[in-house]
Amino acid sequence: MIDRHLLPNEIDLIVDGDVGFGVAPLRAHLRSCGECRNRVEEAREIVAALEELPHLAPSSLFADRVMGQVQVFEPWHVAARNTARRFVPRSVPARVAVALGGVAATFMLGVISIFAATRLDLVALATSAAVTRARGLVATVVEAIVGATLGPTALDFIRATGAIGLATSLLFLLVIATIAVLGVRRLALASSRRSGGS
Repeated sequence: MIDRHLLPNEIDLIVDGDVGFGVAPLRAHLRSCGECRNRVEEAREIVAALEELPHLAPSSLFADRVMGQVQVFEPWHVAARNTARRFVPRSVPARVAVALGGVAATFMLGVISIFAATRLDLVALATSAAVTRARGLVATVVEAIVGATLGPTALDFIRATGAIGLATSLLFLLVIATIAVLGVRRLALASSRRSGGS
């Protein structure tokens, strides 16, 4: 015999008509407890009302609409495999052609890699030429920016002094900009104090 009121899951067991090992003490409690009997009867009425409702089948597109709004996590390897599948042709002759093209491209890359490995002096020369060209391009861009912003006199000064002149000019500009910002801030504070005080 149970000396407390039935829990909701225990009421569900009785309403569902379960006959398991733990249901007998619950039924015995119902014979002595009017409040639990009332709760079981209310639950039976709710179940009966639910059973009388018409059974509606969802639309055939319901699952597609729901899943279209759900963000499904897809592991990277699955996404990569699915992306690769889109590029693989479906017909056998096309697959053979793609495979032959892949083998040819792999062979050509292998030949180029072996040539580059055996001719490191050519690779070093090409790399050096590319770095020199990039450095010249950056210097031209910097000169154009400095000439447009500071004028030809500053540009001549930087050309004459080199990297030290450029660093000195940048430091000078930074100091001037800091002084200007602090001055504007001081003026704004003074103006706000005057307008707040009056």
